[in-house]
Amino acid sequence: MTIGVTDHAVERYLQRVRGVLDPRPEIAGRVRLAYEAGNVSGGERGAIHVRDLDRPDLVYVCMHDRPRDELVVVTLWEEGDDPAVPKRFTDALRRRGRTSAG
Repeated sequence: MTIGVTDHAVERYLQRVRGVLDPRPEIAGRVRLAYEAGNVSGGERGAIHVRDLDRPDLVYVCMHDRPRDELVVVTLWEEGDDPAVPKRFTDALRRRGRTSAG
């Protein structure tokens, strides 16, 4: 199974985990390892939640593209009370994006 990563997932990874030159291979690798280890649960509307092995608070939200046999990382989030990027900052970015877009 191949693993694809959306632009949104890359953005969220860079906000929450670390800045790297090319995060897509790193995200795909982390998701593959966790998926193969069985760190997987079902989510809403057919989503697949894959929990990172190194950071169990980090959850990748994926969709399975069956015709292509591809697991697509759509977004990710942190669980727990002490996220690397507090929700107030990501909420502020979201509000600013709506305002500037019209």
